[in-house]
Amino acid sequence: MSRRTEQSVQKAHTRIAAIQNAIHAVDYLCSGTLLEHRTRCGKPGCRCATGPEARHGPYYDWGHMRAGKLVHRRVTPEQAAVLRLAIANYRKVKKLLVDWEKETERLIDIEPPRQPRP
Repeated sequence: MSRRTEQSVQKAHTRIAAIQNAIHAVDYLCSGTLLEHRTRCGKPGCRCATGPEARHGPYYDWGHMRAGKLVHRRVTPEQAAVLRLAIANYRKVKKLLVDWEKETERLIDIEPPRQPRP
C-alpha cells in the first residue's frame, strides 16, 4: 500500500473514531416533531377570544412513529424541553451515521479487505 493510501486509510479511521465518540456522547434520543400551539376555549367572554396573543397555552404535542403509525402525545413544558434536545440529537446522530457510512465506503474502496467485527 502506498504512503498516500495509508494516510487516507488513517484519516478515514480517525474520522470514524470521531463519529463514534460523538454518537457515544449523546444521552437522550427521540425521533419525531414537537409542536407548540395555543388554543381558544370557545367561551365568548374569555380573554382568548380577543386575539391570537391572548389564547390559552402554550401547549406542546409530540408526534412520532410507533409500530408504523403516527402517534401524537401531549407533553408538559419540562418534557418539551427535553424532547427538543432529544429530537436535535436524533437528527445529529442520523447525519453522523451517514458520514460513518461514507467513511466505511471509502475504506472498502482503498483498504485491503479484513474481517469486520460483529
